[in-house]
Amino acid sequence: MIAFVSGQVAALAPDAAVIEVGGVGMAVQCAPGTLAGLRIGQSARLATSLVVREDSLTLYGFADDEERQVFELLQTVSGVGPRLAQTVLAVHSPDALRTAVATGDEKALTAVPGIGRKGAQRLLLELKDRLGAPTGEAVRPAPAGPAASWSDQLLSALTGLGYQPREAEEAVAAVTPQAEEMERPNVGTLLRAALQTLNRTG
Repeated sequence: MIAFVSGQVAALAPDAAVIEVGGVGMAVQCAPGTLAGLRIGQSARLATSLVVREDSLTLYGFADDEERQVFELLQTVSGVGPRLAQTVLAVHSPDALRTAVATGDEKALTAVPGIGRKGAQRLLLELKDRLGAPTGEAVRPAPAGPAASWSDQLLSALTGLGYQPREAEEAVAAVTPQAEEMERPNVGTLLRAALQTLNRTG
């Protein structure tokens, strides 16, 4: 298993980063919040999980080991694959997910694109007593980039999650007042707010 990759960020896409490791470019699938903390040309260290399929090998990357562990645990739930597990972590931090499961918050889970009521109930049932108790840890802010670029990052993140450009633009517009109140707009926080907006209007 590849536990982590460390090296210079060679390229960024809406749903992936290329990390140069020993002269080899490793393509790593990442959630938008993780990508928001990366900069081309700068060094990065991502915890990783290798997903092996008959026709593919896909490396998923995370900001830390805790996110990777939750990602792998989510996939033990019936009907949850790596893409959906990563989307869950794009919407909820590990501790927010623990809180949702501990309190039986079905609504919080259905805020994740791709999870309906039955899927939320299955997550609550199968993850109960397995995720652990909430730690009360504050959501980790992603390192902020230039203030002017937050909207572009958010737009790319939403389209990378499968939303149509028009839907993504409307969601960005909806969270703009919140972003303007921040000294340094946090893409991870704004992404969660945008996804909640899309869930209400969808």
